[in-house]
Amino acid sequence: MKIYDFNGKKNISGDRIRTARLALRMSQADLAARLQVEGVVIERDSVSRVELGTRFVPDYELPVFARVLHVSVDWLLGLEK
Repeated sequence: MKIYDFNGKKNISGDRIRTARLALRMSQADLAARLQVEGVVIERDSVSRVELGTRFVPDYELPVFARVLHVSVDWLLGLEK
């Protein structure tokens, strides 16, 4: 399966995931742990790659990121300010 890039990145939510995580004063390891509690198997290095835009974010992970970070999926996608 080919994963396409969008403006050189594999996701459009990484920058906002990082912004929301930092606003909560949460480390990447803490975010990974909270995602794991919610059922998403992810490690700290994968969170880093999501934030850098070098890891694809599947649709089933996006709502969990939003819930854990207390933001909406629309915000993560840049559809709302």
